[in-house]
Amino acid sequence: MLTAEQIAAIAAKALEDKKARDIKVLRTTEQTVLADYFVICNGTSSTHIKALVDEVDKQLSEAGEPPVRREGLRSDIWVLMDFGCVIVHVFTDEARKFYNLERLWSDAEVVDPSSLASP
Repeated sequence: MLTAEQIAAIAAKALEDKKARDIKVLRTTEQTVLADYFVICNGTSSTHIKALVDEVDKQLSEAGEPPVRREGLRSDIWVLMDFGCVIVHVFTDEARKFYNLERLWSDAEVVDPSSLASP
């Protein structure tokens, strides 16, 4: 079983592998019981968003941590992947600006993905 930090690290790496834009990792342990980390990024198109989601799913499933649920696959503007202790948000540029999760969770610590412990 992976730690929340390891899940966030794998998710961020998977997104980087598929050229996600503006990847941010927020440590939310002090702000909410929803998750320990949010991993947020942009895709450039609906095809790119699907590729990003598929890669995160693939890498974390191979590590023994498949998503608990995935939401928004049909919307093409925001896909949420829930891994229990980590939530991955993949947006279009416009949706990310509109929902502005970084402002909503501005009290959360922004973490450099490369500093996260990988498995």
